[in-house]
Amino acid sequence: MKYQIQGETLPVVICELEAGEKMITEGGAMSWMSPNMKMETTSNGGIGKAFGRAFSGEKMFQNIYTAQGGPGMIAFASSFPGSIRAFEVSPGQDMIFQKSAFLASEEGVQLSMHFRKKLGSGLFGGEGFIMQKISGQGIVFAEFDGHVIEYDLQPGQQIVIDTGHLAAMSATCKMDIQSVPGVKNMLFGGEGLFNTVITGPGKVWLQTMPISNVAGALRPYIPTGN
Repeated sequence: MKYQIQGETLPVVICELEAGEKMITEGGAMSWMSPNMKMETTSNGGIGKAFGRAFSGEKMFQNIYTAQGGPGMIAFASSFPGSIRAFEVSPGQDMIFQKSAFLASEEGVQLSMHFRKKLGSGLFGGEGFIMQKISGQGIVFAEFDGHVIEYDLQPGQQIVIDTGHLAAMSATCKMDIQSVPGVKNMLFGGEGLFNTVITGPGKVWLQTMPISNVAGALRPYIPTGN
């Protein structure tokens, strides 16, 4: 499979497949394709895994597209102004994504739930208690909100992140939630009560425009019903 990511504000990934190659995506993610791409809707691993995907922000069923009779083409576009990134996963090189980040992948990639280990992470992490774990073998495409900044953390090195800005991280990273120090800072600082702390080793990808922040900025301008 060969691919190219085009576009800036509203990107799309265009995948060129050899005969027999397959792509997996959630329903509704396909934007355009060649006529020889065959679609099959499946639970892809049984009803248990389907429910797991639903809890992680994706749809229960997935679509598998196969190039039949020769090379094929299929494109997946982002659903929100932001970025599409490609990641290569392999055994022992798992990835953790924010909820709903999964866009599409090669056939050998598995998507499952990832529970944050500490209760505080679930209550105050901003993107929900459940994240997405990406494992298996192959290339996976993820969509993030806004531009993406990447950091490579050394063992024990930390970065403090405002709620919602965590887009993805290596599974080797650890995540914790810390309260903002000082009562005055918590009440009047305008930055919320908690921050997410990521500890290396591993890579972390941060997004500049979380959709939750966009919703909060627009809320005062949306008329309310009487």
